[in-house]
Amino acid sequence: MSGPLDGLDPHQLEAVTTLRGPVCVLAGAGAGKTRVITHRIAHGIDTGAYSPGRVMAVTFTAKAAGEMRGRLRVLGVGGVSARTFHAAALAQLNFFWPTVAGDTAPAIVDNKVRLLAHAADGIGLSLDTPTLRDAAAEIEWRKVTMRSIDRYAADRPAGVGRLGIERLVDLQHAYEKLKDERRQLDFEDVLLACAGMLEAEPRVAAAVREQYRHFTVDEYQDVSPLQNRLLELWLGTRRDLCVVGDASQTIYSFAGADAAYLRDFGTRYPDATVVRLATSYRCEQPVLSVANGLMRGRPGALHLEAADAPVSASVADRPTLTAYADDAAEAAGVASTIAAQVRGGVDPREIAVLYRAHAQSAALLQALAAEQLPATVLGGRRFFDMPEVRQAVLALRGASVAPTGHGLVDEVRDVLRSLGLTDDPPPAGGAVRDAWEARRALLRLAEEAPAATSLRAFTDDLMARAKDQHEPGMRTVTLATLHAAKGLEWQHVHLVGMSEGLLPISYASTFEQVDEERRLAYVGITRAARSLSLSWSRAGDGARERRPSRFLQEIGSHTLRAVDASATRGGASAPRASSSVPRRVGSAHR
Repeated sequence: MSGPLDGLDPHQLEAVTTLRGPVCVLAGAGAGKTRVITHRIAHGIDTGAYSPGRVMAVTFTAKAAGEMRGRLRVLGVGGVSARTFHAAALAQLNFFWPTVAGDTAPAIVDNKVRLLAHAADGIGLSLDTPTLRDAAAEIEWRKVTMRSIDRYAADRPAGVGRLGIERLVDLQHAYEKLKDERRQLDFEDVLLACAGMLEAEPRVAAAVREQYRHFTVDEYQDVSPLQNRLLELWLGTRRDLCVVGDASQTIYSFAGADAAYLRDFGTRYPDATVVRLATSYRCEQPVLSVANGLMRGRPGALHLEAADAPVSASVADRPTLTAYADDAAEAAGVASTIAAQVRGGVDPREIAVLYRAHAQSAALLQALAAEQLPATVLGGRRFFDMPEVRQAVLALRGASVAPTGHGLVDEVRDVLRSLGLTDDPPPAGGAVRDAWEARRALLRLAEEAPAATSLRAFTDDLMARAKDQHEPGMRTVTLATLHAAKGLEWQHVHLVGMSEGLLPISYASTFEQVDEERRLAYVGITRAARSLSLSWSRAGDGARERRPSRFLQEIGSHTLRAVDASATRGGASAPRASSSVPRRVGSAHR
Protein backbone atom coordinates (compact mmCIF):
# COMPACT_ATOMS: atom_id res chain seq x y z
CA MET A 1 0.00 0.00 0.00
CA SER A 2 1.37 3.42 -0.96
CA GLY A 3 2.08 5.97 1.74
CA PRO A 4 0.30 9.30 2.28
CA LEU A 5 3.15 11.25 0.68
CA ASP A 6 3.25 9.20 -2.51
CA GLY A 7 1.98 10.61 -5.79
CA LEU A 8 1.60 14.22 -4.63
CA ASP A 9 2.64 17.26 -6.62
CA PRO A 10 4.82 19.89 -4.86
CA HIS A 11 1.89 22.08 -3.79
CA GLN A 12 -0.14 19.13 -2.54
CA LEU A 13 2.94 17.90 -0.67
CA GLU A 14 3.30 21.29 1.03
CA ALA A 15 -0.29 21.17 2.21
CA VAL A 16 -0.05 17.55 3.39
CA THR A 17 3.18 18.02 5.34
CA THR A 18 2.14 21.28 7.07
CA LEU A 19 0.57 19.65 10.09
CA ARG A 20 0.54 22.42 12.69
CA GLY A 21 -0.96 25.84 13.02
CA PRO A 22 -3.65 27.43 10.85
CA VAL A 23 -3.53 26.18 7.24
CA CYS A 24 -5.64 27.40 4.32
CA VAL A 25 -5.72 25.32 1.13
CA LEU A 26 -7.21 27.16 -1.85
CA ALA A 27 -8.08 24.26 -4.13
CA GLY A 28 -9.37 24.78 -7.66
CA ALA A 29 -11.74 22.41 -9.45
CA GLY A 30 -10.15 18.99 -9.89
CA ALA A 31 -7.01 19.96 -7.97
CA GLY A 32 -7.24 17.00 -5.56
CA LYS A 33 -8.62 18.62 -2.42
CA THR A 34 -10.11 15.44 -0.95
CA ARG A 35 -6.83 13.67 -1.61
CA VAL A 36 -4.98 16.44 0.22
CA ILE A 37 -7.38 16.35 3.18
CA THR A 38 -7.21 12.58 3.67
CA HIS A 39 -3.48 12.27 2.99
CA ARG A 40 -2.77 15.12 5.41
CA ILE A 41 -4.72 13.38 8.17
CA ALA A 42 -3.04 10.04 7.38
CA HIS A 43 0.41 11.64 7.39
CA GLY A 44 -0.30 13.32 10.72
CA ILE A 45 -1.31 9.98 12.23
CA ASP A 46 1.64 8.12 10.66
CA THR A 47 4.10 10.60 12.13
CA GLY A 48 2.49 10.63 15.56
CA ALA A 49 1.50 14.29 15.27
CA TYR A 50 -2.19 13.31 15.47
CA SER A 51 -4.08 10.71 17.41
CA PRO A 52 -6.99 9.38 15.28
CA GLY A 53 -9.59 9.89 18.00
CA ARG A 54 -8.61 13.54 18.39
CA VAL A 55 -9.11 14.47 14.74
CA MET A 56 -12.38 15.90 13.42
CA ALA A 57 -12.89 16.35 9.68
CA VAL A 58 -16.03 18.33 8.89
CA THR A 59 -17.86 18.65 5.59
CA PHE A 60 -21.33 19.58 4.38
CA THR A 61 -23.00 16.39 3.14
CA ALA A 62 -23.27 12.87 4.50
CA LYS A 63 -22.10 11.58 1.13
CA ALA A 64 -18.91 13.66 1.25
CA ALA A 65 -18.27 12.53 4.82
CA GLY A 66 -18.74 8.91 3.76
CA GLU A 67 -16.30 9.34 0.88
CA MET A 68 -13.77 10.85 3.26
CA ARG A 69 -14.08 7.91 5.65
CA GLY A 70 -13.72 5.51 2.73
CA ARG A 71 -10.54 7.17 1.50
CA LEU A 72 -9.09 7.15 5.00
CA ARG A 73 -9.82 3.42 5.26
CA VAL A 74 -7.90 2.84 2.02
CA LEU A 75 -4.97 4.68 3.61
CA GLY A 76 -5.20 2.38 6.64
CA VAL A 77 -6.63 5.05 8.92
CA GLY A 78 -9.56 4.39 11.24
CA GLY A 79 -11.04 6.13 14.25
CA VAL A 80 -11.18 9.61 12.70
CA SER A 81 -14.44 11.51 13.14
CA ALA A 82 -15.47 12.54 9.61
CA ARG A 83 -18.92 14.10 9.85
CA THR A 84 -21.13 16.92 8.73
CA PHE A 85 -21.49 19.97 10.97
CA HIS A 86 -24.99 18.84 11.89
CA ALA A 87 -24.03 15.24 12.65
CA ALA A 88 -21.15 16.34 14.89
CA ALA A 89 -23.32 18.87 16.72
CA LEU A 90 -26.18 16.39 17.19
CA ALA A 91 -23.82 13.76 18.61
CA GLN A 92 -22.52 16.29 21.15
CA LEU A 93 -26.03 17.41 22.08
CA ASN A 94 -27.21 13.84 22.64
CA PHE A 95 -24.13 13.02 24.71
CA PHE A 96 -24.08 16.09 26.97
CA TRP A 97 -27.77 17.04 27.20
CA PRO A 98 -28.65 14.55 29.99
CA THR A 99 -25.80 15.94 32.10
CA VAL A 100 -26.61 19.57 31.40
CA ALA A 101 -30.43 19.46 31.39
CA GLY A 102 -31.15 16.27 33.31
CA ASP A 103 -33.22 14.85 30.48
CA THR A 104 -32.86 13.37 27.01
CA ALA A 105 -32.27 15.74 24.11
CA PRO A 106 -35.36 17.00 22.24
CA ALA A 107 -36.51 15.19 19.12
CA ILE A 108 -35.64 16.51 15.69
CA VAL A 109 -38.37 17.97 13.47
CA ASP A 110 -38.80 15.55 10.59
CA ASN A 111 -40.77 17.89 8.31
CA LYS A 112 -40.38 21.64 8.78
CA VAL A 113 -42.98 22.54 6.14
CA ARG A 114 -45.63 20.37 7.80
CA LEU A 115 -44.90 21.91 11.20
CA LEU A 116 -45.10 25.38 9.66
CA ALA A 117 -48.49 24.48 8.19
CA HIS A 118 -49.75 23.53 11.66
CA ALA A 119 -48.36 26.79 13.07
CA ALA A 120 -50.07 28.73 10.26
CA ASP A 121 -53.40 27.04 11.01
CA GLY A 122 -53.01 28.06 14.63
CA ILE A 123 -52.90 31.77 13.74
CA GLY A 124 -55.55 31.66 11.04
CA LEU A 125 -53.27 31.61 8.00
CA SER A 126 -54.05 29.45 4.99
CA LEU A 127 -50.88 29.07 2.94
CA ASP A 128 -50.05 26.95 -0.08
CA THR A 129 -47.06 24.61 -0.08
CA PRO A 130 -44.73 26.86 -2.15
CA THR A 131 -45.28 29.74 0.29
CA LEU A 132 -44.63 27.44 3.25
CA ARG A 133 -41.41 26.24 1.62
CA ASP A 134 -40.27 29.82 1.07
CA ALA A 135 -41.12 30.66 4.67
CA ALA A 136 -39.10 27.64 5.83
CA ALA A 137 -36.13 28.86 3.77
CA GLU A 138 -36.42 32.29 5.41
CA ILE A 139 -36.36 30.69 8.87
CA GLU A 140 -33.29 28.70 7.92
CA TRP A 141 -31.51 31.80 6.60
CA ARG A 142 -32.40 33.78 9.74
CA LYS A 143 -30.94 31.12 12.00
CA VAL A 144 -27.73 30.34 10.10
CA THR A 145 -26.99 34.07 9.89
CA MET A 146 -27.63 34.29 13.67
CA ARG A 147 -30.43 36.86 13.54
CA SER A 148 -33.31 37.30 15.94
CA ILE A 149 -36.80 37.48 14.46
CA ASP A 150 -36.92 41.25 15.03
CA ARG A 151 -33.55 41.82 13.35
CA TYR A 152 -34.59 39.54 10.50
CA ALA A 153 -37.71 41.66 9.95
CA ALA A 154 -35.61 44.81 9.85
CA ASP A 155 -33.04 43.35 7.45
CA ARG A 156 -35.45 41.57 5.07
CA PRO A 157 -38.73 43.49 5.18
CA ALA A 158 -40.10 42.24 1.85
CA GLY A 159 -41.92 39.20 3.21
CA VAL A 160 -42.57 36.08 1.12
CA GLY A 161 -44.78 36.33 -1.96
CA ARG A 162 -48.14 37.69 -0.85
CA LEU A 163 -47.27 37.05 2.81
CA GLY A 164 -46.24 40.42 4.24
CA ILE A 165 -43.48 40.77 6.79
CA GLU A 166 -45.86 41.32 9.73
CA ARG A 167 -47.67 38.03 9.15
CA LEU A 168 -44.40 36.27 8.33
CA VAL A 169 -43.08 37.41 11.72
CA ASP A 170 -46.28 36.13 13.37
CA LEU A 171 -45.80 32.81 11.60
CA GLN A 172 -42.19 32.51 12.77
CA HIS A 173 -43.18 33.22 16.38
CA ALA A 174 -46.00 30.65 16.13
CA TYR A 175 -43.60 28.10 14.62
CA GLU A 176 -41.06 28.55 17.44
CA LYS A 177 -43.82 28.32 20.09
CA LEU A 178 -45.29 25.14 18.60
CA LYS A 179 -41.84 23.61 18.32
CA ASP A 180 -41.14 24.36 21.98
CA GLU A 181 -44.50 22.92 23.04
CA ARG A 182 -43.69 19.70 21.20
CA ARG A 183 -40.16 19.71 22.61
CA GLN A 184 -38.53 19.57 19.22
CA LEU A 185 -35.51 21.10 17.49
CA ASP A 186 -35.19 21.80 13.79
CA PHE A 187 -32.04 21.29 11.75
CA GLU A 188 -30.67 24.76 12.44
CA ASP A 189 -31.58 24.59 16.15
CA VAL A 190 -29.15 21.68 16.46
CA LEU A 191 -26.25 24.00 15.61
CA LEU A 192 -27.64 26.85 17.72
CA ALA A 193 -28.22 24.60 20.72
CA CYS A 194 -24.78 23.04 20.48
CA ALA A 195 -23.14 26.46 20.23
CA GLY A 196 -25.22 27.73 23.14
CA MET A 197 -24.27 24.71 25.25
CA LEU A 198 -20.56 25.23 24.57
CA GLU A 199 -20.84 28.94 25.42
CA ALA A 200 -22.83 28.41 28.63
CA GLU A 201 -21.22 25.24 29.99
CA PRO A 202 -17.43 25.51 30.51
CA ARG A 203 -17.24 21.81 31.48
CA VAL A 204 -18.79 20.75 28.19
CA ALA A 205 -16.55 23.06 26.17
CA ALA A 206 -13.47 21.73 27.98
CA ALA A 207 -14.49 18.12 27.35
CA VAL A 208 -15.07 18.72 23.63
CA ARG A 209 -11.78 20.57 23.23
CA GLU A 210 -9.95 17.82 25.06
CA GLN A 211 -11.50 15.22 22.75
CA TYR A 212 -10.87 17.02 19.46
CA ARG A 213 -7.62 18.87 18.95
CA HIS A 214 -7.11 18.87 15.17
CA PHE A 215 -9.80 20.20 12.84
CA THR A 216 -10.16 20.06 9.07
CA VAL A 217 -13.06 21.75 7.26
CA ASP A 218 -13.85 20.88 3.66
CA GLU A 219 -15.78 23.23 1.31
CA TYR A 220 -15.02 26.11 3.66
CA GLN A 221 -16.37 28.62 1.14
CA ASP A 222 -19.86 27.34 2.00
CA VAL A 223 -19.63 27.88 5.75
CA SER A 224 -22.33 30.05 7.35
CA PRO A 225 -21.87 32.48 10.26
CA LEU A 226 -23.48 29.93 12.59
CA GLN A 227 -21.26 27.07 11.42
CA ASN A 228 -18.17 29.24 11.71
CA ARG A 229 -19.17 30.26 15.23
CA LEU A 230 -19.58 26.61 16.20
CA LEU A 231 -16.17 25.86 14.72
CA GLU A 232 -14.63 28.64 16.79
CA LEU A 233 -16.24 27.20 19.93
CA TRP A 234 -14.88 23.74 19.14
CA LEU A 235 -11.41 25.18 18.70
CA GLY A 236 -11.32 27.43 21.74
CA THR A 237 -7.76 28.80 21.94
CA ARG A 238 -6.32 26.01 19.79
CA ARG A 239 -4.95 26.81 16.34
CA ASP A 240 -4.72 23.39 14.69
CA LEU A 241 -7.20 24.20 11.96
CA CYS A 242 -6.98 23.39 8.25
CA VAL A 243 -9.62 24.83 5.93
CA VAL A 244 -10.00 23.83 2.28
CA GLY A 245 -12.13 25.53 -0.34
CA ASP A 246 -12.54 27.51 -3.54
CA ALA A 247 -14.18 30.95 -3.49
CA SER A 248 -15.16 30.49 -7.15
CA GLN A 249 -17.45 27.63 -6.15
CA THR A 250 -19.50 29.53 -3.57
CA ILE A 251 -23.04 28.76 -4.74
CA TYR A 252 -25.03 28.79 -1.49
CA SER A 253 -24.89 32.47 -0.51
CA PHE A 254 -28.69 32.54 -0.78
CA ALA A 255 -28.76 30.01 2.08
CA GLY A 256 -26.36 31.96 4.31
CA ALA A 257 -22.94 30.75 3.08
CA ASP A 258 -20.24 33.42 3.28
CA ALA A 259 -17.04 32.95 1.26
CA ALA A 260 -15.44 35.85 3.17
CA TYR A 261 -14.44 33.38 5.89
CA LEU A 262 -12.27 31.62 3.30
CA ARG A 263 -11.04 34.72 1.48
CA ASP A 264 -10.13 36.50 4.73
CA PHE A 265 -8.57 33.51 6.49
CA GLY A 266 -5.09 34.98 6.10
CA THR A 267 -6.27 38.21 7.71
CA ARG A 268 -7.80 36.47 10.70
CA TYR A 269 -4.72 34.26 11.03
CA PRO A 270 -1.75 36.37 9.86
CA ASP A 271 0.68 33.49 10.46
CA ALA A 272 -1.39 30.98 8.47
CA THR A 273 0.19 28.83 5.80
CA VAL A 274 -1.73 29.43 2.58
CA VAL A 275 -1.31 26.84 -0.19
CA ARG A 276 -2.78 27.28 -3.67
CA LEU A 277 -3.68 24.20 -5.70
CA ALA A 278 -4.19 25.47 -9.24
CA THR A 279 -3.30 22.35 -11.22
CA SER A 280 -6.43 20.54 -12.34
CA TYR A 281 -6.18 16.78 -12.73
CA ARG A 282 -9.77 16.61 -14.01
CA CYS A 283 -10.23 19.10 -16.82
CA GLU A 284 -8.37 19.40 -20.09
CA GLN A 285 -6.96 22.84 -20.90
CA PRO A 286 -9.62 23.94 -23.43
CA VAL A 287 -12.27 23.46 -20.72
CA LEU A 288 -10.16 25.36 -18.20
CA SER A 289 -9.66 28.20 -20.66
CA VAL A 290 -13.43 28.71 -20.72
CA ALA A 291 -13.59 28.56 -16.90
CA ASN A 292 -10.66 30.96 -16.49
CA GLY A 293 -12.22 33.41 -18.95
CA LEU A 294 -15.49 33.42 -17.02
CA MET A 295 -13.85 34.05 -13.63
CA ARG A 296 -11.14 36.46 -14.77
CA GLY A 297 -10.77 39.25 -12.22
CA ARG A 298 -13.22 37.80 -9.68
CA PRO A 299 -12.16 37.96 -5.99
CA GLY A 300 -10.27 34.86 -4.88
CA ALA A 301 -10.40 33.18 -8.31
CA LEU A 302 -7.57 30.78 -9.15
CA HIS A 303 -6.17 30.61 -12.68
CA LEU A 304 -6.26 26.88 -13.41
CA GLU A 305 -3.89 24.92 -15.60
CA ALA A 306 -4.35 21.32 -16.71
CA ALA A 307 -1.83 18.81 -15.40
CA ASP A 308 -1.12 17.68 -18.97
CA ALA A 309 -1.75 20.96 -20.77
CA PRO A 310 -0.80 20.76 -24.47
CA VAL A 311 1.68 23.22 -25.89
CA SER A 312 -1.08 24.53 -28.14
CA ALA A 313 -4.71 23.61 -28.79
CA SER A 314 -6.42 23.77 -32.17
CA VAL A 315 -9.79 25.36 -32.82
CA ALA A 316 -11.26 21.85 -33.12
CA ASP A 317 -10.30 21.18 -29.47
CA ARG A 318 -12.30 24.11 -28.13
CA PRO A 319 -15.60 23.63 -26.29
CA THR A 320 -18.57 24.31 -28.56
CA LEU A 321 -21.37 26.86 -28.47
CA THR A 322 -24.62 26.28 -30.35
CA ALA A 323 -27.67 28.54 -30.69
CA TYR A 324 -31.01 26.81 -31.38
CA ALA A 325 -34.36 28.12 -32.56
CA ASP A 326 -36.25 27.15 -29.40
CA ASP A 327 -36.12 24.92 -26.32
CA ALA A 328 -37.45 21.85 -28.14
CA ALA A 329 -34.80 22.20 -30.83
CA GLU A 330 -32.12 22.63 -28.19
CA ALA A 331 -33.22 19.47 -26.33
CA ALA A 332 -33.39 17.47 -29.58
CA GLY A 333 -30.02 18.76 -30.74
CA VAL A 334 -28.29 17.94 -27.47
CA ALA A 335 -29.91 14.48 -27.40
CA SER A 336 -28.77 13.84 -30.98
CA THR A 337 -25.22 14.84 -30.08
CA ILE A 338 -25.26 12.53 -27.06
CA ALA A 339 -26.60 9.68 -29.19
CA ALA A 340 -23.65 10.17 -31.54
CA GLN A 341 -21.26 10.10 -28.59
CA VAL A 342 -22.74 6.83 -27.33
CA ARG A 343 -22.63 5.29 -30.81
CA GLY A 344 -18.97 6.30 -30.89
CA GLY A 345 -18.25 4.24 -27.80
CA VAL A 346 -18.75 6.70 -24.94
CA ASP A 347 -20.23 5.16 -21.79
CA PRO A 348 -23.52 6.96 -20.98
CA ARG A 349 -22.37 7.20 -17.36
CA GLU A 350 -19.66 9.60 -18.52
CA ILE A 351 -22.16 12.08 -20.00
CA ALA A 352 -24.13 14.76 -18.16
CA VAL A 353 -26.58 17.46 -19.18
CA LEU A 354 -26.59 20.37 -16.72
CA TYR A 355 -29.09 23.20 -16.38
CA ARG A 356 -30.10 25.97 -13.99
CA ALA A 357 -33.68 24.97 -13.08
CA HIS A 358 -35.50 21.66 -12.61
CA ALA A 359 -38.17 22.69 -15.13
CA GLN A 360 -35.62 22.41 -17.93
CA SER A 361 -35.30 18.63 -17.44
CA ALA A 362 -38.69 17.62 -18.92
CA ALA A 363 -37.89 18.47 -22.55
CA LEU A 364 -34.45 16.89 -22.21
CA LEU A 365 -35.85 13.63 -20.82
CA GLN A 366 -38.34 13.46 -23.68
CA ALA A 367 -35.65 14.11 -26.30
CA LEU A 368 -33.29 11.52 -24.83
CA ALA A 369 -36.06 8.92 -24.70
CA ALA A 370 -36.76 9.60 -28.38
CA GLU A 371 -33.12 8.67 -29.04
CA GLN A 372 -33.57 5.50 -26.91
CA LEU A 373 -31.14 6.89 -24.32
CA PRO A 374 -31.97 6.14 -20.66
CA ALA A 375 -31.41 9.05 -18.28
CA THR A 376 -31.28 9.60 -14.54
CA VAL A 377 -32.24 12.91 -12.92
CA LEU A 378 -29.84 13.65 -10.10
CA GLY A 379 -31.45 14.73 -6.87
CA GLY A 380 -34.37 12.31 -7.11
CA ARG A 381 -34.58 9.18 -5.01
CA ARG A 382 -31.31 7.87 -3.64
CA PHE A 383 -30.20 4.65 -5.28
CA PHE A 384 -30.42 2.53 -2.13
CA ASP A 385 -33.86 3.98 -1.31
CA MET A 386 -35.36 2.72 -4.58
CA PRO A 387 -37.88 -0.08 -3.87
CA GLU A 388 -36.27 -2.31 -6.51
CA VAL A 389 -32.84 -1.90 -4.90
CA ARG A 390 -34.10 -2.46 -1.36
CA GLN A 391 -35.89 -5.61 -2.54
CA ALA A 392 -32.75 -6.83 -4.32
CA VAL A 393 -30.45 -6.20 -1.35
CA LEU A 394 -32.80 -8.10 0.95
CA ALA A 395 -33.03 -10.98 -1.52
CA LEU A 396 -29.24 -11.10 -1.93
CA ARG A 397 -28.80 -11.00 1.83
CA GLY A 398 -31.17 -13.92 2.19
CA ALA A 399 -29.39 -15.90 -0.53
CA SER A 400 -26.05 -15.32 1.21
CA VAL A 401 -27.20 -17.53 4.09
CA ALA A 402 -27.03 -20.59 1.83
CA PRO A 403 -24.90 -19.68 -1.21
CA THR A 404 -24.87 -22.03 -4.19
CA GLY A 405 -21.12 -21.83 -4.68
CA HIS A 406 -21.45 -21.04 -8.38
CA GLY A 407 -19.40 -17.86 -8.07
CA LEU A 408 -20.44 -14.36 -7.04
CA VAL A 409 -21.53 -13.05 -10.46
CA ASP A 410 -23.70 -16.10 -11.23
CA GLU A 411 -25.27 -16.03 -7.77
CA VAL A 412 -26.09 -12.34 -8.00
CA ARG A 413 -27.40 -12.71 -11.57
CA ASP A 414 -29.69 -15.58 -10.54
CA VAL A 415 -31.20 -13.56 -7.70
CA LEU A 416 -31.69 -10.47 -9.86
CA ARG A 417 -33.27 -12.51 -12.67
CA SER A 418 -35.79 -13.86 -10.19
CA LEU A 419 -36.71 -10.23 -9.48
CA GLY A 420 -37.13 -9.22 -13.13
CA LEU A 421 -33.69 -8.53 -14.60
CA THR A 422 -33.51 -9.45 -18.28
CA ASP A 423 -30.57 -9.67 -20.64
CA ASP A 424 -31.98 -6.99 -22.93
CA PRO A 425 -33.14 -3.62 -21.59
CA PRO A 426 -36.74 -2.42 -21.99
CA PRO A 427 -37.39 0.77 -24.00
CA ALA A 428 -35.86 3.98 -22.61
CA GLY A 429 -38.02 6.22 -20.49
CA GLY A 430 -40.34 5.27 -17.64
CA ALA A 431 -40.18 3.35 -14.38
CA VAL A 432 -39.64 -0.08 -15.97
CA ARG A 433 -36.37 1.00 -17.55
CA ASP A 434 -35.33 2.76 -14.32
CA ALA A 435 -35.83 -0.48 -12.38
CA TRP A 436 -33.86 -2.46 -14.98
CA GLU A 437 -30.97 0.00 -14.82
CA ALA A 438 -30.91 -0.22 -11.00
CA ARG A 439 -30.74 -4.03 -11.01
CA ARG A 440 -28.14 -3.95 -13.77
CA ALA A 441 -26.02 -1.57 -11.66
CA LEU A 442 -26.05 -4.11 -8.81
CA LEU A 443 -24.94 -6.87 -11.17
CA ARG A 444 -22.17 -4.60 -12.49
CA LEU A 445 -20.89 -4.16 -8.93
CA ALA A 446 -20.65 -7.94 -8.61
CA GLU A 447 -18.80 -8.13 -11.94
CA GLU A 448 -16.32 -5.53 -10.71
CA ALA A 449 -15.74 -7.17 -7.30
CA PRO A 450 -12.51 -9.13 -6.57
CA ALA A 451 -12.71 -12.72 -7.79
CA ALA A 452 -12.71 -14.31 -4.33
CA THR A 453 -15.53 -12.15 -2.95
CA SER A 454 -18.26 -14.18 -1.27
CA LEU A 455 -21.94 -13.33 -1.57
CA ARG A 456 -21.98 -12.48 2.14
CA ALA A 457 -19.05 -10.09 1.75
CA PHE A 458 -20.73 -8.56 -1.30
CA THR A 459 -23.95 -7.85 0.59
CA ASP A 460 -21.92 -6.46 3.50
CA ASP A 461 -20.35 -4.05 1.02
CA LEU A 462 -23.77 -3.09 -0.34
CA MET A 463 -24.99 -2.24 3.15
CA ALA A 464 -21.85 -0.19 3.85
CA ARG A 465 -22.38 1.64 0.56
CA ALA A 466 -25.97 2.40 1.52
CA LYS A 467 -24.86 3.81 4.87
CA ASP A 468 -22.19 6.05 3.29
CA GLN A 469 -24.41 6.97 0.30
CA HIS A 470 -21.74 5.49 -1.99
CA GLU A 471 -24.03 4.83 -4.92
CA PRO A 472 -23.03 2.87 -8.01
CA GLY A 473 -23.29 4.60 -11.34
CA MET A 474 -26.20 3.41 -13.46
CA ARG A 475 -25.49 3.10 -17.19
CA THR A 476 -27.53 6.19 -17.98
CA VAL A 477 -27.01 9.78 -19.04
CA THR A 478 -27.16 12.09 -16.01
CA LEU A 479 -29.42 15.14 -15.89
CA ALA A 480 -28.76 17.58 -13.05
CA THR A 481 -29.19 21.14 -11.92
CA LEU A 482 -25.98 23.07 -11.45
CA HIS A 483 -26.45 22.97 -7.68
CA ALA A 484 -26.88 19.19 -7.69
CA ALA A 485 -23.80 18.74 -9.90
CA LYS A 486 -21.47 20.38 -7.37
CA GLY A 487 -18.67 18.00 -6.36
CA LEU A 488 -19.23 15.62 -9.29
CA GLU A 489 -17.51 15.16 -12.64
CA TRP A 490 -18.12 13.60 -16.04
CA GLN A 491 -15.99 13.11 -19.12
CA HIS A 492 -18.50 14.94 -21.32
CA VAL A 493 -20.77 17.77 -20.18
CA HIS A 494 -23.55 19.58 -22.06
CA LEU A 495 -24.49 22.85 -20.35
CA VAL A 496 -27.83 24.05 -21.73
CA GLY A 497 -29.85 27.22 -21.31
CA MET A 498 -26.99 29.73 -21.59
CA SER A 499 -29.37 32.66 -22.08
CA GLU A 500 -30.47 35.69 -20.11
CA GLY A 501 -33.30 34.70 -17.77
CA LEU A 502 -32.04 31.14 -17.37
CA LEU A 503 -28.34 31.68 -16.58
CA PRO A 504 -28.27 34.14 -14.95
CA ILE A 505 -31.74 33.33 -13.66
CA SER A 506 -34.39 36.01 -14.17
CA TYR A 507 -34.68 36.98 -10.50
CA ALA A 508 -30.93 37.58 -10.08
CA SER A 509 -31.06 41.37 -10.04
CA THR A 510 -28.31 42.53 -7.68
CA PHE A 511 -24.58 42.42 -8.35
CA GLU A 512 -24.14 39.76 -5.67
CA GLN A 513 -26.91 37.58 -7.11
CA VAL A 514 -25.49 37.77 -10.64
CA ASP A 515 -22.05 36.97 -9.26
CA GLU A 516 -23.47 33.84 -7.67
CA GLU A 517 -25.00 32.86 -11.02
CA ARG A 518 -21.57 33.31 -12.59
CA ARG A 519 -20.08 30.94 -10.03
CA LEU A 520 -22.86 28.45 -10.81
CA ALA A 521 -21.89 28.56 -14.47
CA TYR A 522 -18.25 28.05 -13.44
CA VAL A 523 -19.21 24.99 -11.40
CA GLY A 524 -21.05 23.56 -14.41
CA ILE A 525 -18.15 24.20 -16.77
CA THR A 526 -15.59 22.59 -14.46
CA ARG A 527 -17.61 19.37 -14.13
CA ALA A 528 -16.33 18.49 -17.64
CA ALA A 529 -13.12 16.50 -17.91
CA ARG A 530 -12.69 16.10 -21.68
CA SER A 531 -15.41 17.81 -23.67
CA LEU A 532 -17.82 20.66 -23.00
CA SER A 533 -20.69 21.96 -25.10
CA LEU A 534 -22.66 25.11 -24.30
CA SER A 535 -26.01 25.90 -25.88
CA TRP A 536 -28.93 28.30 -25.73
CA SER A 537 -32.21 28.81 -27.53
CA ARG A 538 -33.49 31.98 -29.13
CA ALA A 539 -37.10 31.49 -28.03
CA GLY A 540 -38.69 29.99 -24.93
CA ASP A 541 -42.29 29.36 -23.96
CA GLY A 542 -44.66 31.51 -25.92
CA ALA A 543 -41.97 32.19 -28.55
CA ARG A 544 -40.54 34.91 -26.30
CA GLU A 545 -37.24 36.07 -27.75
CA ARG A 546 -34.14 35.47 -25.66
CA ARG A 547 -30.66 36.94 -25.66
CA PRO A 548 -27.44 34.96 -25.10
CA SER A 549 -26.13 34.95 -21.54
CA ARG A 550 -23.82 37.80 -20.60
CA PHE A 551 -21.46 35.09 -19.34
CA LEU A 552 -20.76 34.07 -22.95
CA GLN A 553 -19.44 37.56 -23.59
CA GLU A 554 -17.23 37.32 -20.51
CA ILE A 555 -15.87 33.96 -21.65
CA GLY A 556 -15.11 35.40 -25.08
CA SER A 557 -15.10 33.94 -28.58
CA HIS A 558 -11.43 32.98 -28.52
CA THR A 559 -12.07 29.98 -26.23
CA LEU A 560 -15.24 28.63 -27.89
CA ARG A 561 -16.00 27.07 -31.27
CA ALA A 562 -19.34 28.04 -32.81
CA VAL A 563 -21.37 25.11 -34.19
CA ASP A 564 -24.12 25.34 -36.78
CA ALA A 565 -27.35 24.17 -35.13
CA SER A 566 -28.69 22.92 -38.46
CA ALA A 567 -26.05 20.17 -38.32
CA THR A 568 -27.90 18.58 -35.38
CA ARG A 569 -31.28 16.88 -35.46
CA GLY A 570 -34.13 19.16 -34.46
CA GLY A 571 -32.11 22.30 -35.16
CA ALA A 572 -32.66 22.62 -38.90
CA SER A 573 -34.77 25.73 -38.43
CA ALA A 574 -32.26 27.42 -36.20
CA PRO A 575 -30.06 30.16 -37.64
CA ARG A 576 -26.36 29.50 -38.01
CA ALA A 577 -24.50 29.93 -34.74
CA SER A 578 -21.36 31.35 -36.31
CA SER A 579 -22.09 34.77 -34.80
CA SER A 580 -23.58 33.55 -31.52
CA VAL A 581 -20.46 34.11 -29.42
CA PRO A 582 -20.55 37.75 -28.31
CA ARG A 583 -17.24 39.53 -28.58
CA ARG A 584 -15.49 40.58 -25.39
CA VAL A 585 -15.99 44.30 -24.85
CA GLY A 586 -12.94 46.23 -23.73
CA SER A 587 -11.00 43.08 -22.91
CA ALA A 588 -7.67 44.91 -23.24
CA HIS A 589 -8.60 47.13 -20.31
CA ARG A 590 -9.89 44.51 -17.89
